[in-house]
Amino acid sequence: MSEHLTTVAGVAVDTRHLIGGERVASAGTFTDVSPIDGAPLGEIARGTGAEADAAVAAAGAAFPGWAATPRAERARLLEAVADGVEKRLEELAVVETHDNGALLRSHRRGVLPRVAHNFRFFADRLLKLGHGDFVTRGHSQHVSWDPAGPCVLITPWNAPLLLATWKAAPALAAGNTVILKPSEWSPLTASLLADIATAAGLPPGVLNVVQGYGSEAGAALVAHPAVRRISFTGSVPTARRIAASAAANLTPLSLELGGKSPLLVFADADLDLAADLAVEQYDNAGQVCLAATRLLVEEPVAGEFTRRLTERATRLTQGDPRDAATDIGPLVHPRQLEKVDGFVRRALAAGARAVFGGPRDDARLGGLYYPPTLLTDVAQDSEIVQEEVFGPVLTLQTFTTEAEAVHLADDIRFGLAATVATGDPERARRVTAQLVAGTVWVNCFYVRDLRAPFGGSRQSGVGREGGDWSFDFYCDLKTTVTAPNGWTDHA
Repeated sequence: MSEHLTTVAGVAVDTRHLIGGERVASAGTFTDVSPIDGAPLGEIARGTGAEADAAVAAAGAAFPGWAATPRAERARLLEAVADGVEKRLEELAVVETHDNGALLRSHRRGVLPRVAHNFRFFADRLLKLGHGDFVTRGHSQHVSWDPAGPCVLITPWNAPLLLATWKAAPALAAGNTVILKPSEWSPLTASLLADIATAAGLPPGVLNVVQGYGSEAGAALVAHPAVRRISFTGSVPTARRIAASAAANLTPLSLELGGKSPLLVFADADLDLAADLAVEQYDNAGQVCLAATRLLVEEPVAGEFTRRLTERATRLTQGDPRDAATDIGPLVHPRQLEKVDGFVRRALAAGARAVFGGPRDDARLGGLYYPPTLLTDVAQDSEIVQEEVFGPVLTLQTFTTEAEAVHLADDIRFGLAATVATGDPERARRVTAQLVAGTVWVNCFYVRDLRAPFGGSRQSGVGREGGDWSFDFYCDLKTTVTAPNGWTDHA
């Protein structure tokens, strides 16, 4: 086997970058490690400024041809990529589980089918994209969506392939070329996607993959003057650095950042449903930006709600994510484990009480596994309430009035999502109108339609993607105004 191939659960993965249709090695590498058991998965090419420059050059060279490709042909190629994803769904699911520790059953049933759907949706949307002409004093005004150019897409480790394709599919559909920079903690399925795209017939340089650290490859990519769009999902501090680099070139940004979302449970809610919604927030070991980690419960039902949530949480099975019986797998990295445990220990020291869970217990769990935790007796201005933990840790606060519930929900610097549990439709309308969030769910959670806009308010992000909003971001919109009867025959 080539020195540049690694095998993960029987699946061969190329550890090099894909630049201009060719696999490219780097002088240095970094070790990719599985969070399941700490086993090394491969030595991955460690990109630097040189690989970033080469990828942007390749994307720039491929851009004119791809932008000029008819919409129907671009859509056909994206459908072919979707076909390739579906053919290799099991391989992608197994590799992603080994790489980031998320449940294999979730990858098989939900995550990977949505990856293929991302390509099919934007292929179809591209063919329908358009706007009727405006007429002003007899002048026609035509709106067009022109491809912008090379796009840098930087994706996180918690849903690597899903979020990579959520960005890449509309960027490619719009006629742009792409440089994808996956997280160094979960790079493998991006490499498999490169193989799938190549096999589907995407021209060389249309999709490039550069691996490496954000401080090296990522920093060089976002500062490059030839990059025309940057889409990033990750933390607020990293987003600030990216925005500062992009500002020098006035490169448009789309940023989907952290969350500290509330789940408001009113006394008129179905408490079984509310408890089910709450326990769902432990999905992916709490490593979900949208997770409603702040439980806000109306005082009269707080005790009963807590009892029902505790009953459900203690039934969760924690262990190997490859096991179909497992509900919660490991955290992704030792640094993430230390971060989560630090939040919990500081909260307890400040007076919080653990209803269940609590600090890590190596004797009980070991590895990167962290117990589902619920903390109460927490102050609104405390660190554990205000800052994103990104682990299986929820807080519970109570309220007595609707106004207080809204105040607690909105009294935070984030605004990514919110969930409301109530049996009163009028209350739902009043409350959702006041919540600061990019998405609000009422008596449900994580129901997504690609036709809808997605993004965050406040420090949860800048801009919206999804549906035609994605094309608005990944294109330069142009208005062409033509005078009536303005043609002159110069023959």
